[in-house]
Amino acid sequence: MKVSNVFRRGLSGLITTASGARPTAEGADGGEPQFPPQAIYYANHSSHLDFVTLWAIMPAELQPRVRPIAAADYWGSGLKKSIATRIFNAHLVHRSNDRPHTRADARTSRQTDSGSSPKTSQLTGMTEILDAGDSLIIFPEGTRGPGDEVATFQAGLYRLACHAPDVPVVPVTLKNLGRMLPKGEIIPVPHLSQVVVHKPLHVEPTESQEDFLTRARAVLVHELQSKPQTEGDTE
Repeated sequence: MKVSNVFRRGLSGLITTASGARPTAEGADGGEPQFPPQAIYYANHSSHLDFVTLWAIMPAELQPRVRPIAAADYWGSGLKKSIATRIFNAHLVHRSNDRPHTRADARTSRQTDSGSSPKTSQLTGMTEILDAGDSLIIFPEGTRGPGDEVATFQAGLYRLACHAPDVPVVPVTLKNLGRMLPKGEIIPVPHLSQVVVHKPLHVEPTESQEDFLTRARAVLVHELQSKPQTEGDTE
């Protein structure tokens, strides 16, 4: 089934209206969020609505070439699979185990490969997407967290950035989405959410994996620790 851009645009409006999602740009100039023709978008992960909301706020002309990475254990069967793959063009991956997402884990800045890196086949699928000229939406924490913290990043973000060094790595902070659809819930609870699209990153020539992942994570941590958006803030 081929999904038209008109349908995608209408669905995007429905999603952003229902979620109250409001995209904003980084910086004092108050400009609109910038979406490169191809990018590796990464974000904090607190809700099954995360990739849906991020996809929805993107320009309609880019949506067909944006491939969210989604967990097959949730999106991999029945109606959810059809929605994920046919409408959102998601690339499904199988997770071996959820990583613990505790406050201690969120506080540490040490990155590690042992037992937490994406499987080789998973990463190969993602590099093929980049090689085809499409964008990715990934969640480097590997599993959902409480929403106000960011766990250590898995190595995949660094490896993808190194695989395609000319493709910008765009940080995106998602605020309040975890409150809309908490773990264990299936019916969204309306909350005003915010999507902050930051300036792109690139791996520096001499930058190590640990340093890059720490720097990439720090962008999201800093934004989440900034003044929280209130329920009454609708502008």
